[in-house]
Amino acid sequence: MLVLRVTMLEGRTREQKRALIRRLSEAAAQHLGWPLEAIRVIIVEVSKDNWGSGGQSMAEREERA
Repeated sequence: MLVLRVTMLEGRTREQKRALIRRLSEAAAQHLGWPLEAIRVIIVEVSKDNWGSGGQSMAEREERA
């Protein structure tokens, strides 16, 4: 079994996350030669207040843009 963990900012639609899970799973299965059922994907969504870059939260950066 392979577990892929994706950490990303919140805000993607359900459809976008489903497509990401599907494509990551297919790519990993093809690359490793494993059955698709052996691939797990975990998406961890982080709020913009809890993700920082360059000394600012992403929420701050968005507010200033």
